[in-house]
Amino acid sequence: MNEVFSNFDLVLRAFWLTVQIAALSGVVSLVLGTVLVAMRIGPIGVLRQFATTYVTLVRNTPLLVVFIFIFIAAPNVGWFVHTPFLLKGVIAVSLYTSTFVCEALRSGINAVPVGQAEAARAIGMTFSQNLAHVVLPQAFRASVPPLGSTMIAMTKNTSVAAVFGLMEATGRMRFFTNRHADDAVGILIVFAVGYIVIVELISLASYGLERRWRAAR
Repeated sequence: MNEVFSNFDLVLRAFWLTVQIAALSGVVSLVLGTVLVAMRIGPIGVLRQFATTYVTLVRNTPLLVVFIFIFIAAPNVGWFVHTPFLLKGVIAVSLYTSTFVCEALRSGINAVPVGQAEAARAIGMTFSQNLAHVVLPQAFRASVPPLGSTMIAMTKNTSVAAVFGLMEATGRMRFFTNRHADDAVGILIVFAVGYIVIVELISLASYGLERRWRAAR
């Protein structure tokens, strides 16, 4: 414990890296997940089949395998060779998490009354206009709880990046426990509290957004 608190700047830097990975991955996942769900429910059969296959494959693949592909396999065929480790971590987490975002949004779209989409088509709206102005805004509101859970899971999943050399919170925790194995329990508690704080902030933001949108109805 003394080693952790005497090097608390390293702990803060590690959690800051975790927050960076989570924040960047969250934004990319939301964008990519929205594109995937638009493809899945869209009128173009090829895109619909591609999105369905992609979501099915990646969603049922362990995140560690996705990391291995981005960090080890892809550079061997010339992809991501000069990409910084932080960006590689964001890519891996985003590719994985976007599939869960897609499914959360698809459940939200299913909650939108069919009559609203039909009415939008009746007044001449195209598919993209219907999706952007009628369906997706309501789907996002309905999907706040599952999206919040997805973001929490994504934040905890950033710990996999420690295996590939990123010194985020889990990587720094492993560094301290390797040097001070006799104080492993105390070190684990300190880092667990850090993760709990981050997760609780995401939970509060999700709950606040849900309440605000519910009141605006």
